[in-house]
Amino acid sequence: MIRIKLSDLLGKHKMTQAALARATNIRPATISKMYYEESKRLDISQLNRICSVFNCEISDLFEYIPDDKNSNMNQ
Repeated sequence: MIRIKLSDLLGKHKMTQAALARATNIRPATISKMYYEESKRLDISQLNRICSVFNCEISDLFEYIPDDKNSNMNQ
């Protein structure tokens, strides 16, 4: 699974979701979905704006966690 680490970045930079929405011109609802890792699709330009605000790499925003092989068999 892919983990969105937006909550970690916001905490590290002591920034609220609302402040990030204003700084990136991304809708607060979209930021919230990313924060709670509920996003199904992500826009490249939005990711670019988030990385620009935090001056970070895309790898700072995402983490790949291998799925448990047993859980894949149950799906």
